Amino acid sequence: ARSKSVMTGELAGTRPASPNPLERPLKLGWLKKQRSIVKNWQQRYFVLKGQQLYYYKDEDDVKPQGCLSLQGSTIKEVASNPEEGGKFIFEIIPGVSGDHTWAGQDTCVLMANSQSEMEEWVKTIRRVLGSASGAVFGQRLAETMAYEQKFGQHQVPILVQKCAEFILEHGVSEEGIFRLPGQDNLVKQLRDAFDAGERPSFDRDTDVHTVASLFKLYLRELPEPVVPWMQYEDFLLCGQVLETDEKKGHQELLKQLSLLPRDNYNLLSYICRFLHEIQLNSSVNKMSVDNLATVIGVNLIRPQIEDPAIIMRGTPQIQKVLTVMISDHADLFPPSKDVPPSPPASKNDKKAPVPRSSVGWDAAEDTAVPRAESL
Repeated sequence: ARSKSVMTGELAGTRPASPNPLERPLKLGWLKKQRSIVKNWQQRYFVLKGQQLYYYKDEDDVKPQGCLSLQGSTIKEVASNPEEGGKFIFEIIPGVSGDHTWAGQDTCVLMANSQSEMEEWVKTIRRVLGSASGAVFGQRLAETMAYEQKFGQHQVPILVQKCAEFILEHGVSEEGIFRLPGQDNLVKQLRDAFDAGERPSFDRDTDVHTVASLFKLYLRELPEPVVPWMQYEDFLLCGQVLETDEKKGHQELLKQLSLLPRDNYNLLSYICRFLHEIQLNSSVNKMSVDNLATVIGVNLIRPQIEDPAIIMRGTPQIQKVLTVMISDHADLFPPSKDVPPSPPASKNDKKAPVPRSSVGWDAAEDTAVPRAESL
């Protein structure tokens, strides 16, 4: 029975160390925590700092009641039973290190007050877990690019490349591609698989709208969008100038593109070329440049303060800029500027550069050459 004391998520026989008061919490708030043995719910105040999730009996308590180590853990949303009245439950499943579970932790079952609150917690904890494990969603673009260089040289995140290649192969004739939603539960499964460092490949039966939704979700969940917040207003301005004086607007846009960080420029360039290929088939897929600019623009260029009024005000300019970037991608993103990000320097590692078409997780198994050349 001694091990029972361990199951509350607290360390056996020890009180958790108090968190560093100087470290800024990543997230805090009230959640209900399920007790392992009696299965009833207790309201606790949770504070996430670094890779530790502390919980307190009360908001003002100095000493935490318990602490969950997130290192190596996984997190998942629990589909709730209709009889439970749609509860917003998620689990933190402890990582296994050697033969024992972290500090004897049991799976911790938590309940939020609303869907959005649960999603916020899950997203924040995912980000903490992901920064160490090569997760993709919710990670900074530069971190993903640096991490993925170990799989060969890439212009863009592997996920983006895999989605784009699949859509070009199976989705260019699909009506409403990027406008129609995919299967929500499948999008989540794929996201979780990518975040767990797996290499899910889409087989030909995968619903192409689901892959398109995954692509948009990745862009939407970037902590900072492809167009950095610092340049948000400038890009809006380009949209305004393009409306009145196209030539001048082009020059302004070229200037703004030249100021983008290398990884952001590469990703924006890749996406605009890819969308250009999709609209070449717009007579069938009904996705003209304008339509694509409408559905993708909000995922690429968004303000730091997501106020509906600010978003509404910027929408026409964002749409204009994106329409021009897709239509005139050949002039705005000349192939001569395609320089892959530099791989991590290693003295004795003088490999020949890998041609882009054969890069990708499945390159070794895949005999068919992906459609990357067309991009």
